[in-house]
Amino acid sequence: MLSYLEAAPAREAVGTLLCVHGYPESGHMWSALVERAGQAGWHALAPDLPGYGDSAPDPPHTWARMVDAVDRFHAERAGGLPVALCVHDWGGLIGLRWACDHRDKVSALIISATGFFPDGKWHGMAQAMRTEGQGEEFVDGATREAFGQMLAAVAPGIGEQALDEYFKAYADPVRRRGQLELYRSGEFSELEPYRGRLAALGVPTLLLFGSEDPFVPVATAHRLAREIPHAQLEILDGVGHFIFDVVPERAAAIVVEFLGAAVRPPVPG
Repeated sequence: MLSYLEAAPAREAVGTLLCVHGYPESGHMWSALVERAGQAGWHALAPDLPGYGDSAPDPPHTWARMVDAVDRFHAERAGGLPVALCVHDWGGLIGLRWACDHRDKVSALIISATGFFPDGKWHGMAQAMRTEGQGEEFVDGATREAFGQMLAAVAPGIGEQALDEYFKAYADPVRRRGQLELYRSGEFSELEPYRGRLAALGVPTLLLFGSEDPFVPVATAHRLAREIPHAQLEILDGVGHFIFDVVPERAAAIVVEFLGAAVRPPVPG
């Protein structure tokens, strides 16, 4: 059972929003969006993936098992109904893979700070995590202070509560090793069968990226826009990778506005 954030309107929900976080975050990254979406009439859900936030570890923490965890959570908490899927960073590799494999369960996509290409390249920190010895040194040596300094350097203004929530991924050796399991569990080439399948879903799509992202360059957003021609592209000037932590209210407002325009409730017949 995964821990999760949830908001729901008093009346019947317009639909369900399912948010899948990235690394090294947890469902906490979606706090502002979950609250705002609930106020706008959505049933909003943001789970902590296994070994992150308040969710217990469930090793091995591989890419494939994270996809399975999303599928189980969707069945348990969203009742198997179609959802607007919002993903960030590793949540994109996990959530978009799930979406392509369950196209009848997705009504809209919000894709933020992630790629989904079989010719993708690992950035420097990811390469370190994937390297035996180097990755172990990184996760085993992480202290709360060093972790906070590292994230603050790439996410200026990130709050102390967020840092505390995200450091839960380092709470014990199993969680620390789980990070390495995730990074070492797959190759971008595994996405070859998924070429063109995001566009083929045919659902309203929002691409939300920061212009200063050092991990997922803005060129990725433009490439996704070419591959999903109907997608709405939003580039936040001066914002880096951790969009929903650094400008949470701004990002949440963009997503909720998109959902309101793109996904309308059915008209009673």
